[in-house]
Amino acid sequence: MAMSLKEQLFNDLKQAMKEKDTVKKEIVQIVRAGVLQIEKDNHIDDLDDSRVLDVISKEIKKLNDVMPDFIKAERQDLIDVANKKLEILKAYLPEQLSEDSIKEIVDETIKKVGAQSVRDMGKVMGAVSVQTKGRADNKLVSDIVRKALMQL
Repeated sequence: MAMSLKEQLFNDLKQAMKEKDTVKKEIVQIVRAGVLQIEKDNHIDDLDDSRVLDVISKEIKKLNDVMPDFIKAERQDLIDVANKKLEILKAYLPEQLSEDSIKEIVDETIKKVGAQSVRDMGKVMGAVSVQTKGRADNKLVSDIVRKALMQL
């Protein structure tokens, strides 16, 4: 049986400590802490991979959100570390969908839910995000949905 994402994180943490890879150790610890917090808050013994992916996606979003500040401050050291962390985190994500694949999913979903205008954005996003979870950036998905709805 394949290793769960949670087990993979634990093994990668041990490996990073052995190799003295401080950046990897730090980002994996942050994700593991997020996972453990959710388990504790919700009285769950073992978080499933999809919920672990949520934690990883949140960390990716946080890093992407601070990146413009690092760039503005011309802090190449922080940019490099953030990029390395992003690379490490993205390795845990399932293969990412291409923009064309996202557009196909969006078009099918619009037909399926009978969306007629941008007012149906929430309905379409709800259905699309289930299919793209962990496999596409939500902002990109949202932009594609909005464009598609505006062309109706």
